[in-house]
Amino acid sequence: MTTVFITGANKGLGHETARRLIALGHTVIVGARDPERGAAAAAALGARFVRIDVTDDASVADAAADVAAHEGVLDVLVNNAGVPGPHGDPSDLTGADALGVFDVNVFGVVRTTTAFLPLLRRSPDPVIVNVSSGMGSLAFTHDPSRVESAIVVPLYTASKAALTMLTTQYAKAFPGIRVNAADPGYTATDLNGHSGPQTVTEGTDAIVRLVTEGPGAGSGRFVDRAGPIDLF
Repeated sequence: MTTVFITGANKGLGHETARRLIALGHTVIVGARDPERGAAAAAALGARFVRIDVTDDASVADAAADVAAHEGVLDVLVNNAGVPGPHGDPSDLTGADALGVFDVNVFGVVRTTTAFLPLLRRSPDPVIVNVSSGMGSLAFTHDPSRVESAIVVPLYTASKAALTMLTTQYAKAFPGIRVNAADPGYTATDLNGHSGPQTVTEGTDAIVRLVTEGPGAGSGRFVDRAGPIDLF
C-alpha cells in the first residue's frame, strides 16, 4: 500500500479522502494548518498529523522535512487545501482578494508540489492529485443545464481553471509522475455552506480513484466521479 500526504485534511473532502484511504489500508498523513484541529482529526482517523500552511514557504518546507525524517518517501500527494473567496457581484473585488484566493488554491499547490517532489521521486509509482473543480471549466460554466453556470464566484473559478492548467503542465514536465486533477462535484462541505447535493463520500470518489488506480493509468487528466471530463 502507499503513503499519502493530504493537505487540508482536517475536515471536508480532505478528511473523508483520508478516512477512505485508511480503510483501504493506505498510510495517510493528515496535513492541516490548524495544529489543534489537525491533530484531533488525525487521532480520530488513526493517522499521523503534520502541520502545513500552504501559503507559507517555511511551513511547507518543514512539512516536507518532517515526512522525509519519518517516512522517507511519499507515494501520493493530494493537493486538497482550498478557499472559496468572495461570492457574487465582483464590483468590489481587490487585488488583495485575488492574491488571497490564488495564494491557497494555486500558489499553495506550487509550493507544496515543489517541496515534496524529492520525496515523490523516491517512490516507484509517484502520484499527484490536484483537487480542482468543474467551476473552473469554461464548458461547464457556460452550459445552462449545469449548476456551475448559475454560480458567480469569480476568484474561485479563475483559480481552479489555473489549477487545472497547472496540472496539465506538471503532467508534461514530470513524465515519471502521474499528475491528474479531480472535480469533486457540488458536494456539501464548509466551502459552500453545506449546500451541495452530493455527500462528502460521493465528492471524494474521483480523488480516491485517482489515488488508487495502478501504474499506466494516465497523466494530465481531469476526472469527476463519472469518469474523464473535458479540461475546459
